[in-house]
Amino acid sequence: MRTRFLLTIVAAALTLLVAAPAEAGPTGTPAERAREIATALRKDPLYIDPAYKTALPANLQADVRAKAKALGYPVYTMVLPLTPSDEFQGEESTVLTLVMDALRQPGLYVVVDGGSRFPWYEVRDVSQVSEEKLQAARKRALDDTGYDAGPTEVLARMYELLAQPGIPKTSQRPGSSTPSRRGYGEPGGHGWIVAVSIVGGLVVLIGLGLVIGRTRGSGPGRQKTFHIPPHVAATVAAERRRRLTRETDAELTALGSELAALPTTEGAGLAHQQAALDGHAAAARVLDSSPDLVDLVGAMVLLDKARREYDAAVAAGAGRRVDAVPDLCAFNPLHGRASGRPTKVESDGTTLTLPLCAECRQALKRHSAPASLPGKDGPYWHDDSLWARTFFGTTGDDLAGAVSRGELHR
Repeated sequence: MRTRFLLTIVAAALTLLVAAPAEAGPTGTPAERAREIATALRKDPLYIDPAYKTALPANLQADVRAKAKALGYPVYTMVLPLTPSDEFQGEESTVLTLVMDALRQPGLYVVVDGGSRFPWYEVRDVSQVSEEKLQAARKRALDDTGYDAGPTEVLARMYELLAQPGIPKTSQRPGSSTPSRRGYGEPGGHGWIVAVSIVGGLVVLIGLGLVIGRTRGSGPGRQKTFHIPPHVAATVAAERRRRLTRETDAELTALGSELAALPTTEGAGLAHQQAALDGHAAAARVLDSSPDLVDLVGAMVLLDKARREYDAAVAAGAGRRVDAVPDLCAFNPLHGRASGRPTKVESDGTTLTLPLCAECRQALKRHSAPASLPGKDGPYWHDDSLWARTFFGTTGDDLAGAVSRGELHR
């Protein structure tokens, strides 16, 4: 049971790793892409990105359409390859907001990353369904279909449950991924364990695929509908990592040149300038010392902090106000910057206040596993590293100093 639950959490972290090829960047503005999807939804309420057209069998697509239509109110379903480099920056909430604005029709809007199994939804002017039932149906669908189910299987089950009277009850199926003990969650929530091990765990994909392959259930009547082979995921992951390495190296060089050309300032400007130099040096040290993915992301975080300190030094030197810039998401810096106020999470009596992106905040609110950055054995925060101890520097100030003192790996 515990092994299956752990694998369920890790599977959530694969969201970004098995999506479209890394080199496929945005093709237009977010609004333009949303209008394109909205136009397609007017013709067919199930939109599947071309990247997944051949991976999702026609009969399973038809099942989703039929069960959505049976609800009696409009349902618009989108299966997309979501990555930080796409038009929506990998954010389901952004997809929903922009597509709803473009389509301007009442209905239940649902989006899921085609390499994942976690539907996200929003409702516009539909009185036939409540938030309570939507949450219960989504959770029950995830429990009923299992961690290795494909998006169409989960969606079809979710719509089937929504068509039933009353609020769906928790699944009692053996092997259900419903957590049974307390852990990370938002204050006032039911608090379940997100703190199992934490999109990006590129280095361990092959091994993870083998583990999943050995432990997958194969009970009677269970037909697996959508599974990315480990070697395919590893290829996509390796290319994405190469791209991240190139981008980080380029930023290291660019920022180094700008720092070298920055005149020495005084007062607060000098403190920001020194912090930028320290962050740049620490990032270079990390890149030179480790090929690990989590360390690569750590170097990216250090450079992001150094860039913000550089901008602050320039602003101070020019007598301008230094603008506050949010930290990167503590669960997965590849998600981008935090949104809203820092979120309080609690585990075993300890409360942390972390900057989280909208996706991770919503995942906790819905009692789902965030698509967190995987480490060597699950979520990165279970590793014995500086990044895990500080959530990539979001629980302390002197991340660069800790690197220079050799605290990267104890």
